[in-house]
Amino acid sequence: MYKQSLSVVVPIYNDEEVINELLRRLTAVLETIVKDYEIILVDDGSRDRSWEIMQAERAQREHLRIARLSRNFGQQNAIAAGLSLTTKDLIVLMDSDLQDRPEDIPVLIDALLADEQATMAIAQWEERKDSRMKIAVSRLFQHVSNSITDIHTMPRLGIFRVMKKSVVEELRRFPEKTATAVSLLYYIGNRYVAVPLKRDARFAGKSGYNLSKMLALTFARIFSFSMFPIRIVTYMGALLCLGSMIAALALIIYKLVGNVVAGWTSMMVLMLFLFGLNFAFLGVLGEYIGRIFLETKQRPNFIIEQVI
Repeated sequence: MYKQSLSVVVPIYNDEEVINELLRRLTAVLETIVKDYEIILVDDGSRDRSWEIMQAERAQREHLRIARLSRNFGQQNAIAAGLSLTTKDLIVLMDSDLQDRPEDIPVLIDALLADEQATMAIAQWEERKDSRMKIAVSRLFQHVSNSITDIHTMPRLGIFRVMKKSVVEELRRFPEKTATAVSLLYYIGNRYVAVPLKRDARFAGKSGYNLSKMLALTFARIFSFSMFPIRIVTYMGALLCLGSMIAALALIIYKLVGNVVAGWTSMMVLMLFLFGLNFAFLGVLGEYIGRIFLETKQRPNFIIEQVI
């Protein structure tokens, strides 16, 4: 038995088929490893019977806390909502689909406690039963993140992790609205240990992460933690300016020898310069300005409608 108390945070979205089994397996594990624990399920605006099932389970389980968001805010914001409700010494974060195995929680805790300087122990998937597209996009996301942002992680890390309370307390000090909770956990710079684990197939249902959502997470990390896009556009702008000057010189020479139609030279120079430079530059600026706009409005990333 661990002497520390334990919170387990699980975001829920349209998981009516898995909630009962998830709680059964979680409770079976936690009852054997800790005396003081809580399970926090956060319903992220589910459209099925997830909330009703959570309420029924809450009536039978004294260690269960359930929260309902006012609408669907997305998994990362549901995670942030769950972390804001934690009260224990150690916090476990995991997905609801049972690809993260509750039976591996003691393995993560042991790895964390074995390293006195570590503040997180994170699952590193040795084997995962996901689609080829999802695996490919995950690898691309990790490669891009390590290459052009301030966040550098080991390969094949998942959401499944155990953290010390100090990490969550530090996370609560970040007022950012456009960065995801998991990205901020890495950005804080806490030392973590990677724990090799196997990832099971989904217990039921289909993943809510389609290609567009995974790409949105990639762009969120890039534009929240990197100046690379705006710098690359600056370099491109300089190259286009140089290219336009070379093209202008060439076109002037052609004009002097009488090989071009009158007016074509100035039109081509303007098109190369304006369309090549300004619109690309404004597009990247728009991404950053949009994020500044969202940050200044200070709207909450989630609204908790009810906690039981």
